[in-house]
Amino acid sequence: MAFLYLKALHLIFVVTWFAGLFYIVRIFIYQTEAHEKPEPDRSILIKEYKKNGKLLWLGITWPSAILTLILGTAVLWQVPSYLSQGFMHIKLTLVFILYLYQFGCHRVYKMMQTDNYKYKSIQLRIWNEVATILLVGIVFIIVLKNAMSLVWGIIGLVIFAIILMLAIRLYKLMREKK
Repeated sequence: MAFLYLKALHLIFVVTWFAGLFYIVRIFIYQTEAHEKPEPDRSILIKEYKKNGKLLWLGITWPSAILTLILGTAVLWQVPSYLSQGFMHIKLTLVFILYLYQFGCHRVYKMMQTDNYKYKSIQLRIWNEVATILLVGIVFIIVLKNAMSLVWGIIGLVIFAIILMLAIRLYKLMREKK
């Protein structure tokens, strides 16, 4: 029974972690766009985005990432046979890449907190989709659990990524027309 509680808690913190990852990059986008606005809007908006970003990043996203890691490790500790299954190696590789993404977001967060606007909003919009692509990959590998399904899953993931990038490009074109 304890195993099921561990697994449930792990999933809950995965959800809150992804919610934080999805929203923090939106805050980066909004803050970057606010930086281009005239005063006093610029100062007011940037101050608010910095505050909200700090609360989200340090109060939800990082704690959720850490608890996800702890609880995921506990699940593997309870069922070590998962580590002998190929799908778990792929899932753990994708999760490792997700943590690299987290650290990348942390770097952008630190830059934004010091008013360093290195990236344009379109670059951040593309960056925002990395978490989506990783989420789709992780969910499919955990649900499908076999190599042939993985091949089709990767093909679907590539198609999904292409569609996302086209949607971002289309959105940019629509914004430029206004």
